[in-house]
Amino acid sequence: MHNLLTIDENSPLQQIDSLELKKRNISLCIKRDDLLHPLINGNKWRKLKYNLIEMQAQNKHELVTFGGAFSNHIHACAAAGKHFNFRTHGIIRGPELDLHNPTIEFAKQCNMQLYPVTRIEYRERHSDEYLARLQQRFPNAYLLPEGGTNQAALQGCKELAQSLPESDYIICPTGSGGTLAGLIEGAKPHTQVIGIAVLKQADYLINEIKALSLRANTQSNWQLLCDYHGGGYGKFSAELWHFCQTMQIQHQLPLEPIYSGKMMFALWQLINADYFPAGSKITAIHTGGLQGLDGLHYRQLI
Repeated sequence: MHNLLTIDENSPLQQIDSLELKKRNISLCIKRDDLLHPLINGNKWRKLKYNLIEMQAQNKHELVTFGGAFSNHIHACAAAGKHFNFRTHGIIRGPELDLHNPTIEFAKQCNMQLYPVTRIEYRERHSDEYLARLQQRFPNAYLLPEGGTNQAALQGCKELAQSLPESDYIICPTGSGGTLAGLIEGAKPHTQVIGIAVLKQADYLINEIKALSLRANTQSNWQLLCDYHGGGYGKFSAELWHFCQTMQIQHQLPLEPIYSGKMMFALWQLINADYFPAGSKITAIHTGGLQGLDGLHYRQLI
């Protein structure tokens, strides 16, 4: 396996200039983690980095992980396997594979072995018994949870927080809670860390974040906002998609409406509602996931 630290982590900061920001004296910059690497970028690289180091330390040569058919995580793990030269296996929420789906097609091009399973079996992905059976089936494999969220993932996201400019607020999209937990670990105590939940009824994530991050239990400088999901995971309005297109045209900021687009749309609403005091410095994390646009085109959703 190649040296796992060969991805340059100095992704650029993009300053956003707009009338809404100027009139409120608010500074907004975007951490463009979507530009970390053409295929393994955003929070997927941040979470993978220390998992791959741990995989190497355990002398494992294969990776087994889980995801839906359009998963950014599956896409990134398949790309990492090809880039760093190790075997990958994806357990896909099924029950069957659509070989024309662009994410599945890409994973196969990267030589990821794909195993579609029923939704009932897929629900077992956190069960110790199921994971023990998988480990027996793949004795040389490192098992990585869906979305890549675990303790090792937090280290990469903590590093991200420590690399950011001095900010009053750090804001990120939140799916499984790993990125938010890592940012809480790495942020300065006076910085407010805000997660925008991209799925419905996401309050349960608050306990998951506390289970991942010690600091989340002892510090009150973070929150998860659960009212900006736009109808649920993978759902979005015409208004949100129009906002994403406008940000691309006006600010050359590419967004997809599932994660970073949803977060930016929520942030814009909060700014317009005067949620942030005048003089605030905000850093928003672009967590990548732009490959998801291919899937939305494929399903004719955009």
